Amino acid sequence: MASPEKKMRVQIDLAPQSYDRLKRLKEITEASSYTDVLKDALRLYEFILETDQKGAKLKIVDDEGRESDLKIFA
Repeated sequence: MASPEKKMRVQIDLAPQSYDRLKRLKEITEASSYTDVLKDALRLYEFILETDQKGAKLKIVDDEGRESDLKIFA
């Protein structure tokens, strides 16, 4: 039988604007908790960093098919 995954507690202080953003993202994604929002955000951030480090480009394609580079790191 596999042992349960050990969890680590992290406490963070957020500015009101950051808390509002977290709350809005929880509502938009219909996440069950703030933890789920943060875990998804970390996965996405990791993917973007790894993609950038490999020299790959992330693109945005609008409804009309126009492409533009997603520029996160200047």
